[in-house]
Amino acid sequence: MSALHSSSTHADAIIVGGGLSGLVAAAELADAGRHVIVVDQEPEVSLGGQAFWSLGGLFLVDSPEQRRCGINDSLDLAMRDWMDTATFDRPEDEWPRKWAEAYVNFAAGEKREWLREQGIKLMPTVGWAERGGLVDTGPGNSVPRFHVTWGTGPGVVEPFERRVREGVTRGNVELRFRHQVDELIVSGGAVTGVRGSLLKPVTVQRSEDTTREVVGDFELTASVVIVASGGIGGNLELVKQNWPERLGAPPEHMVAGVPAHVDGRMLAITEQAGGSIINPDRMWHYVEGLHNWAPIWGNHGIRILPGPSSLWLDGGGKRLPAPNFPGFDTLGTLEHLRTTGHDHSWFILTQSIIEKEFALSGSEQNPDITGRSVRAVVKSRLGKGAPVPVAKFQEHGADFVHATSIDELVKGMNALTDTPLLDVEVVREAIAARDSQMDNAFSKDAQSIAITTARKYTPDKLQRVAAPHRITDPDAGPMIAVKLTILTRKSLGGIHTDLESRVLDASGSVIPGLYAVGEAAGFGGGGVHGYRALEGTFLGGCLFSGRAAGRSAVAAL
Repeated sequence: MSALHSSSTHADAIIVGGGLSGLVAAAELADAGRHVIVVDQEPEVSLGGQAFWSLGGLFLVDSPEQRRCGINDSLDLAMRDWMDTATFDRPEDEWPRKWAEAYVNFAAGEKREWLREQGIKLMPTVGWAERGGLVDTGPGNSVPRFHVTWGTGPGVVEPFERRVREGVTRGNVELRFRHQVDELIVSGGAVTGVRGSLLKPVTVQRSEDTTREVVGDFELTASVVIVASGGIGGNLELVKQNWPERLGAPPEHMVAGVPAHVDGRMLAITEQAGGSIINPDRMWHYVEGLHNWAPIWGNHGIRILPGPSSLWLDGGGKRLPAPNFPGFDTLGTLEHLRTTGHDHSWFILTQSIIEKEFALSGSEQNPDITGRSVRAVVKSRLGKGAPVPVAKFQEHGADFVHATSIDELVKGMNALTDTPLLDVEVVREAIAARDSQMDNAFSKDAQSIAITTARKYTPDKLQRVAAPHRITDPDAGPMIAVKLTILTRKSLGGIHTDLESRVLDASGSVIPGLYAVGEAAGFGGGGVHGYRALEGTFLGGCLFSGRAAGRSAVAAL
């Protein structure tokens, strides 16, 4: 920290939260020569927030990477996919819809070049996430749009952290850690600063749970305050409190896809200062969660990024209906699973499928891409055997069963629940019905048709989709069952903002001096995604909203 502002209590801008959106906003302000104080309740080791742990997926439209992969995309197609997926249907969706239009135009326009200017590079192949599977006007991506950053999440965070730290060296940026904001100061109808608690210093690894022991207090003032504090995914009680009735009862047991400090505190604090919170019932939680065998934070979950071939059964052993196939419709599958009476479900697959189709979300679960090693990527993605992180979960994970017969498999599955829930004959029948569709190039089964379609896309055929085969084929074995738990992740609603990231009150008027960005603002507007996400859009929402707030604040100052 520079001595120039080391004891200052006033700045041009205060940013609450040192995650990606906060760093982007801070970088814009710092590069314009403004004095910025970034406060964060976590220690310095966690700078970059959740984005550091991400796979680094970014939504782009009609990119050179897509065209090289033979994908014919367009702004019109992407906009239609976004709106069909979001299904905006509330009066308060006016600004979220405007954000969606602006963001898709950004993704189809200057986004890629702007990323390149920051030094962010992309993998040459494009992934196909959220494939939908209903009709052409239903949710999902019509074409692959998921671009993985070379360097994963750390590669996305890196340029903005560098710009902020250059500001620290110049003396116009301060990073103040273990500063927990408890109140936004309001004076004359404008937000003019923050008050909060100094938390006890700690020495931990990145994102490890930290104490909330208070050792002092602080008060800072500024012309601009930007809330960049993230969502609610680490606060399971708040997740359950906001759980929408349309998805049934909330699960009793979930795993946390984000650290405990993603606690949603600043949403209520912003509301107390007059800010409007909209769409709190819109959430994005994954249905393919695993208990991390090497947890970093409490109840740490990891998401499987599956290919399309695994047979998906509910907790009672019944096959999930179309289009609830792996990787197709996250929210639709979650909604169906909440009707089954069980908090878990199952993938049934083979060793051949897991080697080709299983990836794990997160920078730490993809060391080859995170480490930017071309040799390691080729060996891991195209070589024999499962990727090392997947193999470690097979060996150490509590959710995996391996067997050479269906009887043995079901016995192992029943051992993973408090009471035996599966009838071996029900599971045997589901496997036999699925396997009967594997002997021909044609099928009436929607999942089999989807597998065939996926293999027409060359990157999927080479890296992500196994050749069709029977689960009972001994040459593809052993058979594997994976117990899946719902994993909390993203808030799709949040603080209501206009296109400059300025916070709006209940009447729709701008609150002077107050901005909100990233997940705290529903990634823009209070819910740019509507009900569903097209994936690769969370990091992008942090980038886009953080940039908008930073540039707007510079102009206002």
